[in-house]
Parts: sequence; C-alpha cells; structure tokens
Amino acid sequence: MGFGGGDHNSAMPELPEVEVTRASLADRLQGAEVRGVRMGKPLRWPLGVAPQALLGRRAGVLLRRGKYLWLPLTGAPAAADPTPDGGLLLHLGMSGSLNMTDAPGQPGTHDHFDLDTSRGLLRLTDPRRFGAVVWSDGLRADPAAKLLARLGAEPFDPAFTPMQLHAALQGRRTPIKAALLAGDVVVGAGNIYVSEALHRAGIDPRTRCGSLSRPRCERLLAALRLTLARAIDLGGSTLRDFKDAHGMAGAFQDEALVYGRAGQTCARCGGTIRRIVQGQRATYFCGGCQRR
Repeated sequence: MGFGGGDHNSAMPELPEVEVTRASLADRLQGAEVRGVRMGKPLRWPLGVAPQALLGRRAGVLLRRGKYLWLPLTGAPAAADPTPDGGLLLHLGMSGSLNMTDAPGQPGTHDHFDLDTSRGLLRLTDPRRFGAVVWSDGLRADPAAKLLARLGAEPFDPAFTPMQLHAALQGRRTPIKAALLAGDVVVGAGNIYVSEALHRAGIDPRTRCGSLSRPRCERLLAALRLTLARAIDLGGSTLRDFKDAHGMAGAFQDEALVYGRAGQTCARCGGTIRRIVQGQRATYFCGGCQRR
C-alpha cells in the first residue's frame, strides 16, 4: 500500500499485531448487530457506502489477510435497501489500533471510526490517518479484490513451501530483505520481523534473492514462521502506538536479537551488530554469523 519507510515505520502494525488484534476481537464481534456508525475525519479511502446501510447487519467471523482485517456483515436491514451482503475491509495504517469496549466515552481527536454494536463499540484510533475502513460486496468483489490481489502467500499457510519460496525468488536481483518487505512473495513481515528472521536463518540482508539456495530458503521460511509465531505469542511489538483490542502493548521488541541493537554483541556468535539503511529503512544484522 506504499506507506513509506524509515526507522519509525517499524512501529507500523504488521502481521503479528494485526493477528493479535483479530484474535482479541473475533469472539466478541461474531454475531453482534450493528446499531450505529460514526465517521470522523477522512481516512485513507472513503467508506464507499452510506453509513446507515450498515445498521441492522450482523457481524460474521473476523478474518485476516496479510495486514488487512475482513469483517463480514450480513442481513439486509431493510427490504428497500439494495446493498447486498458484504463486509468491511480494515487496515490499521502506520499507527492505528482497534479497541472494543462497553464504555467508550466521547471520541477523541484521533478516533475516526466507531461501529456501535450489540456487544460493544468498536473504535478505530489512528493518529496519522493512513488506516482504512472500506465497504466491499465480498472479498472477491472490488475494492477488496483489487486491494488484496497483489498480496503474497500467508507465511503460515502449509501450502506455501520452501520450494515455492525458492522459485519466487529466482531471477530477482533485489536484496532478500527488500523482497520480503515488498509483500508480493510473502505477506505481513515488517522491518523488525524480517531483520530478526534473517538473523535466525544466518542470511545477510543484502544477499541477492536469486543466489539463495533451496536449503537456505528452507531455513529462511522456518525462521520467518518462528519469528512471527513468537511475536504473536508476545502480543506483537510496541515501538510507539500499537495496542491490542484490550489496550495491551506488545512485548516482542524486548526479545529482539538484532533490531535496534547496533554496536552491541551478537548473542549467537559474539560478533558486532551493524546498522545499515536499505530502501530508506534501517536494517540490523550481525556481520559475523549472517552470510551472503
């Protein structure tokens, strides 16, 4: 979606943060009836449907695709309303978070979308307003289909194999870190998680994609899955704004082995952790145990 670069953007909610948000909301939202909608300042894209068209609909199972959340809303609220069943595609942008509460209070300056339901009020808070809440008639209908079309494989999908990763990287001359961040090979791995996964796999972030062997791709995919799974277990990373739907901050950043540790000693080999800039983003790695 092109949200930019730099050290500060590692605070952007990535797959672990979005999955933590999904898990903390899913049970409570499922079956909830929409009773009201409040729109604040404009987000990245317009809602795409009259807010009143959502009233009376019931929420289905909250899903995640990459860094997007999909909330199905079914049941035509009025016979005269031609709006079909569909749902809301949500994105947290660079600094957004979702919170669900029975006592939300008055919306603040950065509270830009409220979905009032029979199970509480779902509120999107986004200081930088790069987030989005967009209606789509389905995941295979636009705009959802268009926004999701170029996403790569889900990292935890058993159908995504090391051989597929290797094949997807062949012919690419870009550095492996840039390719993983792009999201068209595998989705949701942001700056902090790619840096950590490459360290776990022993791969220099500057390594050209096409030079990675199948065994190294196998190690990389395993490292990526382990890193993301650990981040989900720890509630994601909170470097600036992120909190889950219960207001809890993430703790993965406290376990980072290379990210943000330039000049410190590598816990694995005793080498010195370096910081370089790739594609306007900070990269942290160990020059001793991460090889090209």
